[in-house]
Amino acid sequence: MIKVFGHLAPDTDATCSAIIWSWYLNQTGRKAVPYVLGEPNTEAKFVLKRWGFDQPEILKSVAAGDDVVVVDTNNPGELPEGINDANILQVIDHHLLVGGLKTRQPIEITIKPVASTATIMAGIMGGVLSTAPVGIKGLVLSCILSDTLEFRSPTTTDVDRDLAKSLAADLGLDVTEYAGEMFAAKSDISHFSDAELLRLDSKKYDAGGKSFRVSVLETTSPAVVLDRKASLMKSMQDVASEDGVDQVLLFVVDILREEATLLVPNDLVRTVAEKSFGAAATGDAVVLPGVVSRKKQIIPNLKV
Repeated sequence: MIKVFGHLAPDTDATCSAIIWSWYLNQTGRKAVPYVLGEPNTEAKFVLKRWGFDQPEILKSVAAGDDVVVVDTNNPGELPEGINDANILQVIDHHLLVGGLKTRQPIEITIKPVASTATIMAGIMGGVLSTAPVGIKGLVLSCILSDTLEFRSPTTTDVDRDLAKSLAADLGLDVTEYAGEMFAAKSDISHFSDAELLRLDSKKYDAGGKSFRVSVLETTSPAVVLDRKASLMKSMQDVASEDGVDQVLLFVVDILREEATLLVPNDLVRTVAEKSFGAAATGDAVVLPGVVSRKKQIIPNLKV
């Protein structure tokens, strides 16, 4: 049995791509089961319910020799302990190549510069996708809309856009209306603690001799997050200490205005804002117009 899973702090693409690919493997005669590496975010939970799927089981660890497929990441730091002892069969991803994964044999690796892992999967599946259940098609569409912010993100390609529009037409959905429902679900953060919010959609990254947890909160209601600015900044040091990083960087992405607000709790983050984005951070927050993508606009530009 093949275990299929994405990264820690699972978002819509990581959660749903594991389900999509498990379905495809089973269709092609290879028994597979999807997993998540933690509680999915609120948008992912909405998508699962909307398309009639149960949340995959949370995978705590992998054992030596387990057959696994890794989706939506290739970073060992975002995967379970022992991943290099597992039997990795395949990696499907759309992020930069980090390095560090070890395999027992030659494997299939597909990494392409598109906005969503599900887009890559659709290309590999080819005509099989047209025979997929409505729910699987709905998951593919949801992954694309989530990772492109309904085509607003600079990571969006014509392949993503054309596939999403084709699927929406097939499913009888209005893209803007459905994306709005997804983003509304993503914006509901009322039940998360500050620490949970800082880890909800985050990745570890090193720059200039410093280690960061780079957190992104995408929302159509940024004021709801920014109203908690003081308490979030107080929580940053505890989260950083617990997670073994020097600093948490929190970017609150306003999906509709297509801009990010970076919270500035100290001089280190002030320096990051100035050197990375050319922004004069004089207060405890700075607005970064046009910045919406961690993968393409935030991570590659981080400087200290």
